[in-house]
Amino acid sequence: MTRRIPQLLIGLFLYGISLSMMIRAGVGVSPWDVLSQGVSLKTGIPFGLATNLIGLLVLLLWIPLRQRPGVGTVLNVLLVGPSAEVGFLFITQPDELWARILLFAGGLVLLAAASGLYIGANFGPGPRDGLMTGLHQRTGWRIWIVRTSIEIVVLAIGWLLGGNVGFGTVAFALFIGPLVNIAMPLFAIRTPHEDGPAGPRGRPRPPKPALDSPAG
Repeated sequence: MTRRIPQLLIGLFLYGISLSMMIRAGVGVSPWDVLSQGVSLKTGIPFGLATNLIGLLVLLLWIPLRQRPGVGTVLNVLLVGPSAEVGFLFITQPDELWARILLFAGGLVLLAAASGLYIGANFGPGPRDGLMTGLHQRTGWRIWIVRTSIEIVVLAIGWLLGGNVGFGTVAFALFIGPLVNIAMPLFAIRTPHEDGPAGPRGRPRPPKPALDSPAG
């Protein structure tokens, strides 16, 4: 527990910083961040607050899906947005395209590491993860169909609201899954209930694969 809580908090903080890096790069962001950008542009509220409000609305959708949030789920909703606003205070957009691409790439790698940290702490999924798994369980559709359908809808709404869609959006879709799958085993923490005859003592079981880009 003494490691899990700091790891959760550090992971969520770095997740927000990684979002601010990719947004400042200005070459496109993930579908959920496109939506947050669009809401921010249309309403005038800060990006971080828009991210929090969207996470809260997604979390409310868990109720009919009978999903149960954990401590990490709630903290994901509360902390990622403010930490992104912290990042905006000291991260500026470079003028050169190559520097913006490097900033985006750094944000993408940091997001994968942050995802491994907070998911590996085993305090519950992010709100968007729970929405997908809940829909998967209720509809019986394959998880990739549910994920793709949600992200297409989210991306379309965000784009119509004025969110930034670019080649970074495509790069995010292509690389975030493999990067998170690399990061998760590095930071996975075995909890006591995972001990048992399925594996030798002293060795953690392989973590469950990420089903979502953990923007959480």
